[in-house]
Amino acid sequence: MAYRDDSDLEFLSKCSDKDLSGLVECLIYDKDGETRWTEELSANEMYKKYKPQHSKYWQEIAAEIQCFGGNTFATMLRGGKGVKYKEVLIDVCDKMKVNYNKDSSVEVIEQSLLLKVLRDALEKMTPEELKKFASEVGVKNTSGITSETLVTAFQVIFRSGGFKSYQLTLVLANTILKALIGRGLSFGGNILLTRTMAVLTGPIGWAITAIWTMIDVGGAAYRVTIPAVIQVAALRSKISNNIADEIDFN
Repeated sequence: MAYRDDSDLEFLSKCSDKDLSGLVECLIYDKDGETRWTEELSANEMYKKYKPQHSKYWQEIAAEIQCFGGNTFATMLRGGKGVKYKEVLIDVCDKMKVNYNKDSSVEVIEQSLLLKVLRDALEKMTPEELKKFASEVGVKNTSGITSETLVTAFQVIFRSGGFKSYQLTLVLANTILKALIGRGLSFGGNILLTRTMAVLTGPIGWAITAIWTMIDVGGAAYRVTIPAVIQVAALRSKISNNIADEIDFN
């Protein structure tokens, strides 16, 4: 297992040990807490030396993602190197039938994946559930609200970036991961984020959980790459939000 230089994963070097712990667990352990038979990270000398100081071996973590995304035989021919993250992400989006532009940035493609999940969940909700959810997220006029109206609103939030986009990414990622691997994000947030997380314990949370519980991810690799991509999207949003907070034009 060897890391390929990958600009889309370099941000992992800015993540804290706590932030990375969920990603490491996702790569090593399955939903039942058993060690994945295809993983290599736990045998890595850097992992053995530094865990739980995960930030000290972020490149090995990134390499594990890359290798899960590559064909095993092809990875061997590449000297143990997998594929770059964007290829892993695109493969997951194809698997999940996400509508995306392959020429877009990874951030935009990750958002397209999350929006697909949100759209599918909203479309399964009754008009009453839609109104309740819209009210919970702060929509003042819920009369005649539709799933498409809400999806459009969330698209605007993603495109505008900032804290609201960060909130939306985290609540979606947290709910998806709980459905996929039985545990949510490892990193916490302030009380506002905690309250936002609570929104998805209602009808929208049930719908997302039902969708991801029924999905046949098929193949050992997808059982790793799908939750790993969701974890990476959440981490990227967190780091981006932290950097945005440091910018001051005054």
